Amino acid sequence: MSPRRCIPWPDPRLRTAVADVHEVTEEIRSIWADMIDTMEAMPGVGLAAPQIGVMLRLAVVDASDKRGQAVRMANPEVVHASVQLREHDEASPNLPGVSARISRPRAVLVRFLNDQGVVEERDFVGLWATSVQHQIDHLAGRMYFDHLSKMKRDMLIRRARKRA
Repeated sequence: MSPRRCIPWPDPRLRTAVADVHEVTEEIRSIWADMIDTMEAMPGVGLAAPQIGVMLRLAVVDASDKRGQAVRMANPEVVHASVQLREHDEASPNLPGVSARISRPRAVLVRFLNDQGVVEERDFVGLWATSVQHQIDHLAGRMYFDHLSKMKRDMLIRRARKRA
């Protein structure tokens, strides 16, 4: 497979909630493989399908130290989130050159369709949890900077435009 181009902000596809996946097929597995290659090429710890213009509820996450541990998810949803928050600098290849400190639940339980087409529930903690939540936001048409105040969000987008 091969890395794909990340679509640039403000492409309207980045603001669009995407379609559910009804079945894990070879085509879906092929998209996941391209997503993992794209994530590794950035390098990043996660990628959602709409970031590369694929309008399906697909995400991959790999926050492991050694890499090669990517979790492939279709239709991921947070079932439970911890009350304790964790701050992390988040960014996106769709809006390169800028980042922002975002607070999200430190741990989440996520239900998704795995690469075998089976519903799975898995706990994610720390950077894994942050990345999963970031990807789920993308699938709903949200960007990480939507968690900022309007003033901070506007400043971040202005900074990104100056860098472009």
